[in-house]
Amino acid sequence: MAFDRRTFLGTTAATGAAVALAGATSTPAAAADAPAASGSASAASSKTPRTYAFTVMGTTDLHGNVFNWDYFTDKEFDDKAHNDVGLAKISTLVERVRAEKGRCNTLLIDAGDTIQGTQLSYYYAKVDPITARRGPVHPMAQAMNAIGYDAAALGNHEFNYGIPVLRKFQEQCRFPLLGANALDAKTLQPAFPPYSMHRLRTPHGPDVKVAVLGLTNPGIAIWDKANVQGKMTFPGLEEQAAKYVPRLRSMGADVVIVSAHSGSSGTSSYGDQLPYIENAAGLVAEQVPGIDAILVGHAHTEIPEYRVKNKATGKDVVLSEPLKWGQRLTLFDFELTWAKGRWSVAKVSAQVLNSNTAEEDPKIVRLLSDEHRKVVAYVNQVIGTSTQAMSSAEGPVKDVAIIDLINHVQAETVKGALAGTEWAALPVLSQASCFSRTAAIPAGQVTIKDAAGLYPFENTLEARLLTGAQLKDYLEYSAKYFVQTAPGEVVDPAKITNAEATPDYNYDAVYGLSYDIDIAQPKGSRISGLSFQGKPVDPAARFVLAVNNYRASGGGAFPHVPQAKQLWANSDEIRNTIIQWVKAKGTVDPAQFASVDWRLTRAGVPVF
Repeated sequence: MAFDRRTFLGTTAATGAAVALAGATSTPAAAADAPAASGSASAASSKTPRTYAFTVMGTTDLHGNVFNWDYFTDKEFDDKAHNDVGLAKISTLVERVRAEKGRCNTLLIDAGDTIQGTQLSYYYAKVDPITARRGPVHPMAQAMNAIGYDAAALGNHEFNYGIPVLRKFQEQCRFPLLGANALDAKTLQPAFPPYSMHRLRTPHGPDVKVAVLGLTNPGIAIWDKANVQGKMTFPGLEEQAAKYVPRLRSMGADVVIVSAHSGSSGTSSYGDQLPYIENAAGLVAEQVPGIDAILVGHAHTEIPEYRVKNKATGKDVVLSEPLKWGQRLTLFDFELTWAKGRWSVAKVSAQVLNSNTAEEDPKIVRLLSDEHRKVVAYVNQVIGTSTQAMSSAEGPVKDVAIIDLINHVQAETVKGALAGTEWAALPVLSQASCFSRTAAIPAGQVTIKDAAGLYPFENTLEARLLTGAQLKDYLEYSAKYFVQTAPGEVVDPAKITNAEATPDYNYDAVYGLSYDIDIAQPKGSRISGLSFQGKPVDPAARFVLAVNNYRASGGGAFPHVPQAKQLWANSDEIRNTIIQWVKAKGTVDPAQFASVDWRLTRAGVPVF
């Protein structure tokens, strides 16, 4: 039975299982182009050792990057390490590997987070959506099809634009989107193909059967609750790997590779809200026998090669995570031997290639140059003016105007939404993070790219009801972001943030309150002078917090908010709300919204 990628949820349990499993088996085009096997089982049993080597290439967290271009700055991407990004560069690296190894001796897979992250991907989800009648083909589908991907796991950000967009993207891809732990909420059958099976023809002996098992992140149930609740459920990675790996081996898989949109650290950002681990790739390697390698995603870190010993077999499982956005390409090199009538893995190693060593593939440039030009024109539309320049460069350590702008827009939006309701008289506060240290609003003309650069995520806005005591807890939790620094110690702004590997987007400043953060104190005892309109905050007082849906759903494991009463919510991205606010106002004047309401101190003395 062929897998119909347009089939949506609602199939019966039996049909759902048949569809998912039948659609998960495929043979890469490279294998079909390879010469027929020249040997046989009897020939392979001669005294001459039979060996075969092949390479699996992997990317992850591409986040809508096709070209080495930053649409938020409208110029070529660059960072301090001079990394490059995008599938056009990955394509060149892939072709180099195929030329060296032989195309029929390679596979190419991805570990998820493909269709969200740049204005290119946003444009084809919202402005000129792929779901429209006779709509366009998604640029990421076009590029990945042209490069020749064999399979890709689902990432959590695949669900940001809703299931219909994801299904349309799935339909447009000429390779399977895998998710063994993405289940239909009603039937508990796979909502996507759990795995794909690939045959590699060898110069002698039977084909090598390579299984790719796709696993996604359980956090989808929290982070995209509005899109998936009642439609899909996401059990743990270890549980589903333990179910499918033996099945794949019994189907004759000589090699089992897991493509997991899950980091390797064993930690979770959503606390105890789910019984599953967010970053579980290392646990899968340790607990589930029969896996040879894991392509790791989600954590946005670079791991060229990491070995985990399986508890049951004592064998090493090789993990590798290429850096996000197409900055790196992982290579898993496998060496197999034929013995006792079967292929077995003798050796696995991994490395990463840097895409800044490659030029953009002209094939991809030609294919998507029109789409690129459309998006560049879109992001350069002027929507207003600003009376002065604002920058986020110091946002992680100081209360800066550009973060106040985000908070002011959010608070004003919530106040308007609650007008005329029983909650209208309550004070409205707002939370925001420094999502990008390079965001900037110039003096003079403000464009879509300027406003959008403040908020690179597709978060939406909610209003939650909190008490003064709960807000104090919230701020104490947020302040763990800072490294404890004693009075008198030299303060380096570049070294006092991101304690406990806390990312910038998990440090929240709350707008509408005044407070100090004493970084000389241990975490949990840092907030002092907490006040509202010049008076100490009453622990029992009630406040409305304008908060993004990621935080409201438990992202970052901040206390109280996920359980707090929801007073209002909408489905428009905060980024769009900011753009529309600037359009409506015409002029952005920091004098109307910016103030220094929080500061870092040590023993009452300001740090800056």
